[in-house]
Amino acid sequence: MSVAIQPVITFLAIVGAAMGTMLARVGIFTRFSTSVVLWTFTSPGTWFSRRRIAPPLFTVGVASIPVVATTGMFIGMILAFEGFNQFDAVGLADRMGGIINSSVVKQIGPVLAAVMVAGRVGGALAAELGTMRVTEQLDAMRAMSVDPVRNLVVPRFVACVVMTPILTMYSNALGVWGAWIVLTGLFGVNSADYWYYTGLVVHWWDPFAGILKSVFFGAAIGLVSCWKGFTCGAGASGVGRAATSAFVTSFIAIIIINLVLARFLNELYYVIFPTGVKSVLG
Repeated sequence: MSVAIQPVITFLAIVGAAMGTMLARVGIFTRFSTSVVLWTFTSPGTWFSRRRIAPPLFTVGVASIPVVATTGMFIGMILAFEGFNQFDAVGLADRMGGIINSSVVKQIGPVLAAVMVAGRVGGALAAELGTMRVTEQLDAMRAMSVDPVRNLVVPRFVACVVMTPILTMYSNALGVWGAWIVLTGLFGVNSADYWYYTGLVVHWWDPFAGILKSVFFGAAIGLVSCWKGFTCGAGASGVGRAATSAFVTSFIAIIIINLVLARFLNELYYVIFPTGVKSVLG
């Protein structure tokens, strides 16, 4: 009997150890995130200065504009190219502006902008802080009674939270204009119809929902990337793994947050506006 159940005991021990390790890491990340948020609101003087906040704002925001803007425009163009034949076949090509732009400003634009920020900035933050950990600069700061979370993480976290919504606006605007260029310039859709149905379908709630999501996306990118840097392994390989893991984990967090907020905001919308909006289909 003991021989028969030994594999089961071994399997349960492995699963239990894995779950224990995972819960421990979740606890460490939760404590880290709580510390960052508390420092952000209780001690704004640590980051609200030009010397501390300007460099991460430039790195996260200004330097990311080209890739985010380009991605947003091409997504709008691709949606127009892919959808025109189907909508034109049923006589709804003139109403594509509302359909495409509603999707862009509420879902596609915020998610793609956040993914671009995670790819371009998240890995860089993890690598930067990971290098400081490997070279023992973080330990040196602690030895001098300087909290590295307060002085290094909080400004980067604030920059991600502030700049991700702004980049989302760029992405949304370029996506709308990209679809307009294709539909009116290549397929002959009337420009007045494009903007009329866009205004008919895209309620102010849609861009608001997208921008609200992007705030949470930015917070997730900042927290995950900095935490990966603070907990990276030794050596150059550890820094590389931390940078890769920062992007992958941030991407998963963005998808999960988007799912949760999409459900919540949709329910909240119909509580605030029970009649909904007009349909472009009739």
